[in-house]
Amino acid sequence: MYPKVLRNKIVESLKSQGFSTNGIVEPKKFNKNTFRKIQQTSKNEQINLQKHFLEEGYEVASKYFINGKDLNPADIKLELRLIGGGTEESKIFRWWNLVWWSVPYQKAYGRQMRFLVWDLTHNAPFGLIGLQSPILRMAVRDKHLKIPMDSLDLWVNKSMQAQRLGALPPYNQLLGGKMTALSITSNELRREYKKKYKDITTIMEKRIISPDLLFLTTTSAFGRSSIYNRLKYNNDIVAESLGYTKGSGSFHIPQTLYVDILKYLSENDVNIKTTFGNGPSRKLKLLEKAFTMLDLPKYSYHNIQREFFIFPLAKNLMNVIAKDVQPRYFNRKLSDLTEYWKERWCLPRSKRFDDWKMFSSKKFISNTIRKSINIKF
Repeated sequence: MYPKVLRNKIVESLKSQGFSTNGIVEPKKFNKNTFRKIQQTSKNEQINLQKHFLEEGYEVASKYFINGKDLNPADIKLELRLIGGGTEESKIFRWWNLVWWSVPYQKAYGRQMRFLVWDLTHNAPFGLIGLQSPILRMAVRDKHLKIPMDSLDLWVNKSMQAQRLGALPPYNQLLGGKMTALSITSNELRREYKKKYKDITTIMEKRIISPDLLFLTTTSAFGRSSIYNRLKYNNDIVAESLGYTKGSGSFHIPQTLYVDILKYLSENDVNIKTTFGNGPSRKLKLLEKAFTMLDLPKYSYHNIQREFFIFPLAKNLMNVIAKDVQPRYFNRKLSDLTEYWKERWCLPRSKRFDDWKMFSSKKFISNTIRKSINIKF
């Protein structure tokens, strides 16, 4: 592909999504509605690519739909279900992961764990947790934890990044997002992590790292998060805000356009290998290379900043890293977290508002999915 043709194609794609491209890429307006509209292009592309699965997966997912009128908030009882490949739970997770979030799905890298938060009483999926290996270098995180550079990979390999974290309808209208966030700090999740990664050797440094999960991180969808800020369990702060990301990433480059970019790089003798070991930043590095070659050096920044949060699992996390002492973990049973969430947020909200009662799965399918894309359900 000729450089000028590809350059124009990139600029036109960004403009059509709602970006300004005058020297730098940035949203034309800085508000959540604009951010959602921008990311809708990428989300619709993902839905198109997964159209066959969404039609097939609907048969499984729809068996566990719940309408608001059939939900009794006081009776909610939750468990974490670790998802294995090829299971019914994996299809439910994948289906909701594609259709529900305004932030489009992106492929996970490295270590991966997926959980369904499941409401046992109502036999329905409450929320999704998608964990993956974090980026090796994250300035805001590394500075806060005072991680020595020579042992950065050691400590980062004792953490996970929550790529997907949130509640499904109608639980989201009962502040279920707070409960899903609380659940990643549970004893049950730590135990599942330890069981899965016992005696695993790291690919980069070829060493066995203790399978003790020390902390998790995540980012808000758009700007400041109302879910994670002030999130407490009893008197403990569960999620601590460390600031904002710089607004770099790759979601603003559609997959079809990315394929053209890779072809252009390959034609110019650039190594486009993306096998595991290169890390989740490999795609961004390839884009940065292409943008520089196309005289678009700042186009890897979409300038949608996200708030960055850390979820410590050990009371003495800072000393664990600084002095290599044994972690003193918070004792948080999922059942205790659930009861706390119900009393603190769920039940009070259920009495003040009744929007959750209005949720209809049929209307959701009709209004949210069928209007945006032609899928046969």
